[in-house]
Amino acid sequence: MNDDEELLNNEQEINRKRKNNQDCSSQVTTTKFSSAEEDDNDLLTLSLSFRSSRPRRLSPVVEQQPQLSPPRPPPPPPPPSPSLSMQALLNQNTPQLTIQMAAPNSIFGSPLVPDCSQSSPYIYRHQESAGPSSRPLRVRRNPTQAPREGKSETVPAPFPWATTHRATVHSYDYLVGKQIFTITGEVQCKRCERQYEMEYDLKEKFNEVAVFIFNNKCTMHDRAPSVWMNPVLPTCKSCKQENSAKPIISEKKKTINWLFLLLGQMLGCCTLEQLKYFCKHTKNHRTGAKDRVLYLTYLGLCKQLDPTGPFDR
Repeated sequence: MNDDEELLNNEQEINRKRKNNQDCSSQVTTTKFSSAEEDDNDLLTLSLSFRSSRPRRLSPVVEQQPQLSPPRPPPPPPPPSPSLSMQALLNQNTPQLTIQMAAPNSIFGSPLVPDCSQSSPYIYRHQESAGPSSRPLRVRRNPTQAPREGKSETVPAPFPWATTHRATVHSYDYLVGKQIFTITGEVQCKRCERQYEMEYDLKEKFNEVAVFIFNNKCTMHDRAPSVWMNPVLPTCKSCKQENSAKPIISEKKKTINWLFLLLGQMLGCCTLEQLKYFCKHTKNHRTGAKDRVLYLTYLGLCKQLDPTGPFDR
């Protein structure tokens, strides 16, 4: 009996120890799990804090912002509206302005402009100038056109129809007022070589030149035509040779008989240097070929005779 009790006590003791061992092992396992969970929480907290402290990197699409255009300037302020008194004054002056602008068309009619399509020739009639022209002559300010040092712009008048200024003749009105109706000049025959004096009627010959310029100016294009470049010379009165009486042109440019050459339409017999001399002292453009300088010489001399005529460039 005692043995049975002792066995029973031993079994109970063994069971009690086993139970204690199981409780300890479960407690150790629970402790390990809780410590591992705490470690995981600490790592998660550390990683979150590290991520929040780093600056967030923007993507390239976000960083590339579109370039803004410069701001537009503000629109200009509207013009101030006129006052009532100004509006009334404008309303009063408007009818008068309309009448004044319509008047010239009814008085003067169409302007005198050469028409190349006209078949009938124009008859030039010189009109006496009532006074100085309202439009002053344009003077080119070119220092190279001034006379050289030691030379004066004025010279003794070489002919009654020439002025004391170089390459300048008197106007048609002045010559008629001085009873100068005939212009003379020296010529020499290329065949018999005889020299003699020729004369031209001022009114008749100037009318021929003026009519030719008026009827052909729009087709010249600022160039002298061939009839001026190679003029037909007069017939010699001694040997009757046609196209042979050539004008005698002075070697001194200041004594050239410009008006005689104009009326005979023989300015083309001058050299380019002589024509440039005329353009220089009459304030004309003198560079270019001979046909251009000759054209300016014809128009310049006609303008001297008749400042109000259709001889502008």
